[in-house]
Amino acid sequence: MLDKAISEQLNSVFSTLEGDYTLVAEVATSHPSRQELIDIISDVAACSTHIGYEVEAGDSLKLYIRDNIRSVISPFTFKAVPTGHEFSTLVISILNIDGKGKNIPDTLLQDKIKAIKGEHLIQSFISLTCTNCPEVVQALNLISLINPDIKHEIIDGAIYTADAERLGVQAVPSVYCNDELIHVGKASLGILIEKLESKFGAEDIAIDTSIKEYDVIVVGGGPAGASAAIYSARKGLNVAVIADRVGGQVKETVGIENLISNTYTTGNELAGNLRKHMEAYPISIFENRKVNAIEKATNGHLLTLQSNERFSAPAIIIATGAGWRRLNVTGETEYIGRGVAFCPHCDGPFYKDKEVAVVGGGNSGIEAAIDLAGICKKVTVIEFLDTLKADKVLQEQANKKSNIEIITFHQVAEVLGNGDKVHSLKVKDRGTNEERIIDLSAVFVQIGLTANSAPFKELVDTNAIGEILIDEKCRTSANGIYAAGDVSTVPYKQIIIAMGEGAKAALSAFEDRISGKLAVN
Repeated sequence: MLDKAISEQLNSVFSTLEGDYTLVAEVATSHPSRQELIDIISDVAACSTHIGYEVEAGDSLKLYIRDNIRSVISPFTFKAVPTGHEFSTLVISILNIDGKGKNIPDTLLQDKIKAIKGEHLIQSFISLTCTNCPEVVQALNLISLINPDIKHEIIDGAIYTADAERLGVQAVPSVYCNDELIHVGKASLGILIEKLESKFGAEDIAIDTSIKEYDVIVVGGGPAGASAAIYSARKGLNVAVIADRVGGQVKETVGIENLISNTYTTGNELAGNLRKHMEAYPISIFENRKVNAIEKATNGHLLTLQSNERFSAPAIIIATGAGWRRLNVTGETEYIGRGVAFCPHCDGPFYKDKEVAVVGGGNSGIEAAIDLAGICKKVTVIEFLDTLKADKVLQEQANKKSNIEIITFHQVAEVLGNGDKVHSLKVKDRGTNEERIIDLSAVFVQIGLTANSAPFKELVDTNAIGEILIDEKCRTSANGIYAAGDVSTVPYKQIIIAMGEGAKAALSAFEDRISGKLAVN
């Protein structure tokens, strides 16, 4: 049963529904999850007079939504009980069918989705405990709603185990088409559109290439970017945010306990609050966009996006954050999703009672090792330096685990597999250069982040690891360009620091504007 607070929230959320819908469960009488599915859809239906539910006999378990007014069924099907992290997917799916929801993309992205060629059945394998799965599932649901030639099945690998085993699913979310893996891991709507365009082709669409002019353009929608946009908008400036996704790297954080004045929140909750705060101001948000190039222009700087859209402003604030670093060794890319993983929380359960490795001895690496030790037979931590970098308290916890082995001053030389999955790891002793093979089933890469600064390196100075060099006021080497947060050289990559740096960058840009240092028309 849904608790009172959630029921009241759903009553409010569904109050804007205009159509009438039925949640239809097709489930075998003997299916062990039958009652759980019935309970969840009956509880949801009880929250709106526009929603009903039906239970029909089936040979396994699936759930779809029927639009009663148009007499059509949803182009996506849940072969899962949408609880856990996927409960929000069910709620958002109902809103999306009704033409509502803040996740509905703008006209350009809708045109790109409609232009994808061919008829396709896309299957996404998920876990109800996966924090990365809902974003992928919700994006694919939208794609299927917008393009009538695309259907989508959301499959819980714990229920449809035979299908998961047949395809060799070893990570979630894993997206397949015609039994071929086309994507694994977290992804925004924009990334998934790119994957489908690359795989199936797309018709040409009209792009508005006229230059959109703003006072300030913020590139990035994470804590630093949102803060910069809000502070700039509060100065009365015309502000645009260009971002792959609002929230950025924050959305991958499960629990946040050090955001001062808020004892606990989640990455998704914080991302939602960042969006809500920005939407309280006249800020133009262009999501699922990536900057392809930046150049000097009469009105400051001109940005060209991968979509060929163009934007200009006298002040550019770069807040693109950082992404997970790769090992860049043979076998790593080949086996992503088949033994090479980056999220121990999501993919760890696939390796229960098996031997795995964690590469990286910082906080994230040791935290991952501790988590994995609870389900895996053995966890080997491999650290490049001669000592671990993790906090002492984490090291002490790891040392108490009898099934954690820590190897320092070693580097990964190669990821080895049989073509289908990983079976071992080649490592080298940095002192003796001696190589050895560690037999295992998976390797979790936790070696930190790398700055997302590539499109800007022609105009601004960076350090050896790609971070944009800034002064104490977030100014870069180029007049009118500022950088804030994890993409910059600011020490300590923390959410609260990124927020402060975003505010500082916005205030610096405004100071330069009123002092006549920017190319303002």
